[in-house]
Amino acid sequence: MNPERMNVESFNLDHRLVAAPYVRVADTKRLPAGDVITKFDVRFTQPNVDHLEMKAVHSLEHLFAEHSRNHSDKVIDFSPMGCQTGFYLIMQGAPEFDEVAALIEVTLNDILKADSVPAANEIQCGWGANHSLEDAQAAAAGFLAGRETWNVVFA
Repeated sequence: MNPERMNVESFNLDHRLVAAPYVRVADTKRLPAGDVITKFDVRFTQPNVDHLEMKAVHSLEHLFAEHSRNHSDKVIDFSPMGCQTGFYLIMQGAPEFDEVAALIEVTLNDILKADSVPAANEIQCGWGANHSLEDAQAAAAGFLAGRETWNVVFA
């Protein structure tokens, strides 16, 4: 099967050939004013084999979004993938892999030490009851356990 090239970068990635966990540059854009942003694919689970439960995804999103900004002012967004296998980390500029990996590592370690999920309530979240700190911490620990292979995307 040789599908046509799609506009969405991840639709052109053969998800059968990747080996999670990994971190890869998914896209780099130069905006009209000259600013550069980079989107990283932060893949927690093996596509089409495993996935994160929604409470873990939702809580990781809140925890990472909040804690990562304690370590970098380059973080623009941390968004979950609809397939529930990972997240997109969008950053200002074109940071090197080692800088991004260090940010992810320190942030996930913060998550392991957290005693609550930030903004997990009806006032600050659209589905405040849909969180699990324990599931988020388990996913963070699993991702950290694969640290040695984050830069290896393909099996």
